[in-house]
This record gives sequence, C-alpha cells and structure tokens, in this order.
Amino acid sequence: MALAAEDLRQIKEYIREELPKILKEEGLLSKVVDWELRERIVRVEEELKAQRELMRQGFELMEKRFQQIDKRFEEINKRFEQVDKRFEEINKRFEQVEKRFDLIDKRFEEINKRFEQVEKRFQQVDKRFEQVEKRFDLIDKRFEQIERRLEELSRKMFHFMIWSFGFTASVAAIVVAVLK
Repeated sequence: MALAAEDLRQIKEYIREELPKILKEEGLLSKVVDWELRERIVRVEEELKAQRELMRQGFELMEKRFQQIDKRFEEINKRFEQVDKRFEEINKRFEQVEKRFDLIDKRFEEINKRFEQVEKRFQQVDKRFEQVEKRFDLIDKRFEQIERRLEELSRKMFHFMIWSFGFTASVAAIVVAVLK
C-alpha cells in the first residue's frame, strides 16, 4: 500500500519533532546536528549552483542584447551611407547649379534685360541652401537623440551590473554567515 503525500508529510514532521528528543537521550544529538549542517551545506551549494546557472543565462541574454544593438548600429550605418549618397546627389545638383551659373553669367553679359530673372534664380538657390542647412540641423538633432539614447542605455547597463554585483555579494555574505 502506497503512502499518500499527506501521510509522508506527517511522518516527516513527526520524525523532525521526535528524533532530536530520542538522540538527546542517547547522546547522539551532536552527530545529528553535524549531519543536518552537512545537509544544509549541500542545499546551499545546490542553490549556489542554481544561482550560477541563472547568472550564466543572464549573461547569455545580455550577449544576445548586445548582438541586437550591433545589428541596430549596422542599420544606422546603412542609413548613414544612404545619407552620404543623398549628399553626393546634392553635390551633383550643386555642380549642375554651378554650370547653370556660368551660363547665366554669359547671358548676363550679353543680355541686360534678363538681369532680374537671374537675380530671382539666385534667390531660389539661396532658399535651397537654407533648406539644405535646415536638413543639416535636423540631422544634427537626430545624432544628438541617438547619442542621448546610447548614454541612457550605457547608464542602465552600468546600474544593472552594479545591482548584479551587489546581489552576488549579498548571497556570498549570506552563505558565509550560514556556514559560520
């Protein structure tokens, strides 16, 4: 006949209560205490082993997160390359604008009547330069946002590392206190 879990629990409770009394009467209590200490030490070692495994898993998760961050940096680099290509296109456009200015200069020398039209074109180019400056300002703001995000991420990682170290040190202190 198999014992139920409740029966086993009651037997354990009875043994825990009665065994020290019997051993004290027989003079074997110190051996039991040593045995209990050994059992506790084994439990603490098992718990430390489990903690080590949890820390190892945490470090693996952090490594995965770093890999994700690296991928994001690669994406950002790709975006920067796209921005560089756009700047190259803008430079080509500026070269075209310069060629147009040369033509305008020739026309200006030849035809004084179109002077006002050329002046209007210069104003348009100035507006384009202002638009490009505004774009540069927007890009600078984006860089600042990225920098702030990276600083915040670094700060969070630093706090997490301090917390992990503190937790590990606390567990070590508790183990030392229990062993003493």
